[in-house]
Amino acid sequence: MLRELSIENLAVIESAVIPLEQGFNAFTGETGAGKSILIHGIQAVLGQRTSKDLVRTGCKKAVITAVFAPLSPEAKAILEEYGFSTEDDELFPTREISADGGSTGRVNGKSAPVALLRALGETLVNIHGQHDNQILLRPERHLDVLDSFGDDNSLLHIYQTEFQQLQACARTLNQLKKAEQEKMQRLQQLQETIEEIGELDPQPQEDVQLEAKFQAASRAEDTAELAGNVCRMLTDGEENLSDALALACEQLARLTSAEPEAEPLLERLKALNIELRDIADDVSDYAGGQLSPAEFQKLNDRRNAVNSTALRYHTDADGLRQIYEDAVREVSAIESDSNRLRTLTEERTERLHRVTELARQLTAHRQKLAAEFARRVGEELTYLNMPRVQLSVDLTQGKLTPNGMDHAEFLISANPGEPPKPIAQIASGGELSRMMLALKAVLAERDAIPTLIFDEIDTGVSGKAAQKIGRKLRDLSMHHQVICVTHLAQLATQANHHLLIEKHSTDTATSTEVTVLDRDARIREIARIMGGDDDSALLLQTAEAALDAARKP
Repeated sequence: MLRELSIENLAVIESAVIPLEQGFNAFTGETGAGKSILIHGIQAVLGQRTSKDLVRTGCKKAVITAVFAPLSPEAKAILEEYGFSTEDDELFPTREISADGGSTGRVNGKSAPVALLRALGETLVNIHGQHDNQILLRPERHLDVLDSFGDDNSLLHIYQTEFQQLQACARTLNQLKKAEQEKMQRLQQLQETIEEIGELDPQPQEDVQLEAKFQAASRAEDTAELAGNVCRMLTDGEENLSDALALACEQLARLTSAEPEAEPLLERLKALNIELRDIADDVSDYAGGQLSPAEFQKLNDRRNAVNSTALRYHTDADGLRQIYEDAVREVSAIESDSNRLRTLTEERTERLHRVTELARQLTAHRQKLAAEFARRVGEELTYLNMPRVQLSVDLTQGKLTPNGMDHAEFLISANPGEPPKPIAQIASGGELSRMMLALKAVLAERDAIPTLIFDEIDTGVSGKAAQKIGRKLRDLSMHHQVICVTHLAQLATQANHHLLIEKHSTDTATSTEVTVLDRDARIREIARIMGGDDDSALLLQTAEAALDAARKP
């Protein structure tokens, strides 16, 4: 529960420490005294949007600090998620709003993101202001209200999880379908590439090797003629060098007989003749290297095929092989995507059936819930002096949405026998306030949020209806801390903790003070609410009697 609210320099409040108690806390004061500032302060400290306009004129910043204790398991779980200790079972959130428009948050003295304050606020406080009556006028919100009435939302959570998975599957499937046509075109190109390069089957460095063979084959005829001439000059002709050297060796041998010192020259000449024959043998290899015309044409055709294909793909023989391998892998991936498309289509169909069945179960659950909800709200409306008003829930089905296939709208019949109509067509402002309180009362039975705040829920009502609202708030305070800003004595007398908000003005400044009222002060304040400036003894007696009457069961 909210034990204390400390405010500094927030709008007209210069400084205030506001103690709050378990049960029913009522704030009263003259119009314009600053009662709504308290609501703004609580909203700010719980992470709601703020404005630099809230900072008191002439001040650098506004500071709001709250004290909550004890803490609910939900609040403790959020604190632990953000790394904060919960051993003391107390929470001290702080929000500072700078005059330049910035804001900072702290939790138990440590810096904290505004998201943490907001998450904590959702587990600690439920604020109902006049604008919340619009929920009744907006049918799109009615399904959420109906679901809030249910004490077991596990089916809805299961449905929402399945629906999200269905959406994810459908998005992926749509993306694959959009890309499918492009992939089919790409697949045709790849298959043509694989067929062309696969049929060619280029080998590593083949273009280089073919060029070398082609150049060699192109020179083979000239090479053979030159080699033949050399061979004839060395060994084959009538006057070849080999025979001449042999004859020279014979003559030199005869010389060495007469001149033995010429023997080395003979050996050298013999060696020269042997080297000459080796050279002739090697040259003869070049004389026999010509290709046949058919062989040369085959070589030239292969060279042209490899070169033209490589030119078309802007690469070489090795690049052609890489393109081929890449194309094969891409074709495999595309075919895999096609298989995935079929698999996802089947999965989407299965998920759609499952989600549809869950939606039907959810509809059946809501139909039972709607009947009980209408009955309970009817009881509360009867208590709030609206016995002729009957609420019903018009539950219709349509397409699947994140919340099922149901559309809910609250209808009311103002008098017996009248057909139910949308609330906006019938209810007045005062009736809306009481209907909203009836909803809050019904939902509070299943609501674990410890503190309920009502900002002028009594707008548009008076007399016995206001008295019933006050009693209903007192009933709610048996299970929740209730904080109510009101301008009616019928509500203020029902509170067990009464605070007065007063505005004081001087020639230079305006300030607001918050005071806890004792019994005598309460009687005077209730008399003021009843009769304005009339502070007669009779009015004071009437106020005291009203206060005492409210104490009775």
